[in-house]
Amino acid sequence: MKSTIENKTYQIVIVEDNAGDYTLIKDYLEEKFLSPKIYWAKNFKEAKAIVTDDTIKTDLLLLDLSLPDKSGEELVTEITLCCHAIPVIVLTGYSDTNFAVKSLSLGVSDYLIKDELDANSLYINIIYNLERKKTLLQLENSEKRYSDLFHFSPQPMWVYNTESLRFLDVNIAAEKHYGYSLQEFLGMTIKDIRPVEEIPQLIKRVEFLNEQPATHNVGIYRHQKKNGDIIFVEIQSNTIPFQNTTGRIILANDVTERMTYVQAIEKQNEKLQEIAWIQSHVVRAPLARIMGIIDIIKNYGIDDTDNENLLSHLITSAQELDVIIKDITKKSEAIKLNINKEST
Repeated sequence: MKSTIENKTYQIVIVEDNAGDYTLIKDYLEEKFLSPKIYWAKNFKEAKAIVTDDTIKTDLLLLDLSLPDKSGEELVTEITLCCHAIPVIVLTGYSDTNFAVKSLSLGVSDYLIKDELDANSLYINIIYNLERKKTLLQLENSEKRYSDLFHFSPQPMWVYNTESLRFLDVNIAAEKHYGYSLQEFLGMTIKDIRPVEEIPQLIKRVEFLNEQPATHNVGIYRHQKKNGDIIFVEIQSNTIPFQNTTGRIILANDVTERMTYVQAIEKQNEKLQEIAWIQSHVVRAPLARIMGIIDIIKNYGIDDTDNENLLSHLITSAQELDVIIKDITKKSEAIKLNINKEST
């Protein structure tokens, strides 16, 4: 009974210099697959021409190990280079366990003995290897997408070894932002981008995180660029398996501008408080005099002799108060202007 899996017409290349073996394998395929399109290559050169032909969408390649122009390990190495996304199943007349293992390590999908084959076993192996290759390609594409997200992220990112603290990988944004090349980073540890006085604190923090590897860490720290500039960086991190070791992935957000703005606001607030305190005391003097004169007029009245003196004092105090208020306004406006300048 022929297969109707996905109602797909598979395009299969048989690389075999023996006409009898080719005919047998072709019969097996036509027995189990729905109208397969089969290509016959009698040597490596013909096989390479078929799998590299953009008009042929090869799904699978069945490979005999002994061909007129190439054979053995050299043949396997060369053919797998041509068939990155195409499963390669070796069909051989010899049972060589060591070479079978070697072939698999070179990228072959499976290793089958011709004398042990029938239509059903060949079909099962082909379907299994097609599905496995599809899964591996999906995984590879997924890993590439995640790798691209890391390397092309607009935010600086890196991975460091949790034990040695050495950089394991760094993205382009981190290279640009910190001024180090990738090769320079890979020869450094995370201590090299921290001010010297903060390294003891860094070591304590790393030890704490290593004791709790699942901890998601968020915090603001001081970092140092290659040119010596000190920046404030908001760090988010978590542990990941990386290159057969345990790494910690870092997302770094430069918040220097924000921190500078906050510090400027705090300084301006301090100045405002200082101005308010000083002026409140200065204002009290003329205000107290005005209130005293009003009290005298209210309680005792004034005659012509006192009138001129009291009015003179009242005008002087009012003018003094007006000067103080204008001074307060001027200083407050100056602070507002400084805030605006530092925020732009």
